[in-house]
Parts: sequence; C-alpha cells; structure tokens
Amino acid sequence: MTSATPQGANLLYGLRKSTKFSKGLGALLPPAYRKFWVEWKQQQPAAVHYVPKDGMFQREDVTGLVTPIQNVPLPLIDPPEAHHGIWGGEAVIKGFQKRNQYKRRVPHFWVPVLRRSVVHSRVLNDYMAVTVTDRTLEQIHDHHGFDHYLLKTPACDLRSMLAIKLKKKILEELAAGCPKLASDPIKQQEYLREYACYLEQYTPEEIEWYGLTYGEAISKVKALTEETESQMPQKILFRQQLIEQLKEAGIREAQDGDSEAMKGLNDSSSSSSWLSKLSFKPKNW
Repeated sequence: MTSATPQGANLLYGLRKSTKFSKGLGALLPPAYRKFWVEWKQQQPAAVHYVPKDGMFQREDVTGLVTPIQNVPLPLIDPPEAHHGIWGGEAVIKGFQKRNQYKRRVPHFWVPVLRRSVVHSRVLNDYMAVTVTDRTLEQIHDHHGFDHYLLKTPACDLRSMLAIKLKKKILEELAAGCPKLASDPIKQQEYLREYACYLEQYTPEEIEWYGLTYGEAISKVKALTEETESQMPQKILFRQQLIEQLKEAGIREAQDGDSEAMKGLNDSSSSSSWLSKLSFKPKNW
C-alpha cells in the first residue's frame, strides 16, 4: 500500500531544476546581477534573420489550407570574433543547402557581411574603430546616435560583449556626471539632460553589476566574501562586548582577570562544587 509523502505534491509537476543561482557562490549573487542576467540570457531577442507573423493561423492563397503560425527563431552561433565587434544582433547561421537537384544537401554557414567602420560616442567623447554590419549602421542611424543605440537596446539584442561593456561604461560615465566633458560645461549639462532618462531605469548597484559575465560576477562575489571574512571574527567582537558589559555592571571577576575568576570558583563559601549540582550520586565501586 502506498503512503503519501510531504514532497508528493511538489513532485506532481516534476523536480525543480537547479540553476546557476541556486547553489554555491551563485546563490550569493545580488538581485541587481540577476536582473541583468534575465535581460541578457532569458529575454527573447528581436527577430533579425526572419520576419515574424502575427496571429495564430494562416491560410494558403492557392490551396486554402489552414496551418498554425510558428515563429521559431533560428539557431544562431556567436563566434569569438562576434564579441570583438558590434554586429547589430546578427550572428552565424548553420544549416543545410541543396546546391543541386539530384544531389544530397550539404552543410552551409551563412556569415553576415562585415566591414570596418568608425563610431563616435558623445558621452565618452571618443572615436572607436570597430567591426560592424550594415544592420549596425542602420540601427545607429535609426536611434540618432551611437549612445542612444546602446542605451536603448537590451543586452539580448546587442549579443556582443564589446557593445555590452561600452553600454556599461556609458552608464557609469553618466552616473558620475560626465567628467570627461568637464572642459566644456555647456556640452556636459546638455548631454546630462539628454541622457538622464536612461539613468532612471537603473540603480547605482545595477550599474555596478551590469555587463559582467557569470565568471566575472562570481569572482567579484568571492572577493567581497573574502574581504568580509578578513575582518575581525565575530567571537572576538562578542567577547569584547561581554567584557565591557561585565565591567559596567561592576563584577569583580571581569576586572581582576582570569586568576581572580579561578579563585572565586574554588572558594566553597561563594559557590558550591559542580559535583553537588549533578542529579545523581556516584556509585561505590
């Protein structure tokens, strides 16, 4: 006969899968970094390599057959070179291509057209030569500037660690008041008013943890933990607090030291022996 278990109700929907934030140092990561992780890894990116269709069903014009609409994103590959440039959300597509009607299909890689271009960041007051695509240049023009493009685009659509790091650097520069533009106060105040709306979306802690990879975040948590543990142990602090409280109460044992405390324990007039406090009597062997 089967019996119910306390965890039986939880097993109805399967066991909870462990994640990077459920154990070890990952459990110590703050909510500020988890917010960035959701934006970077869990948020659905915008469709770049296909055109999504609206609705749930579609009807063929010729046959009249009704089929469900399935907007399935293409599996993309981000090579290491993609993180050294800004590809505007594009990536390498791996698939198959049938080049001849009478032959088998063969594997094929579709790589975006890359070009070298110069972008300008007004907040950082710097020009940068990076590898971009045509879509990157179109996005920069549509957002009316390189800074607006980075600040408006979520991390899942940037797809490049270079772009994410630049976005973090721009946010830090805005939070600090654009010190690189201190030589031109009029332009400095103008940029602070123009980009102030982006700072409202982040707290200082979220800007500090934004743009870090999981390994970098773990290293930062480990450093903070070691710094906390390197401080004075809590037992020493508690011991000092206890001694101070005893001194304030005027207890003689705390003022005279350990020797006086031992004499007080041995004195039968002030305290009884610890054997007398036991609830049983020793046997005669």
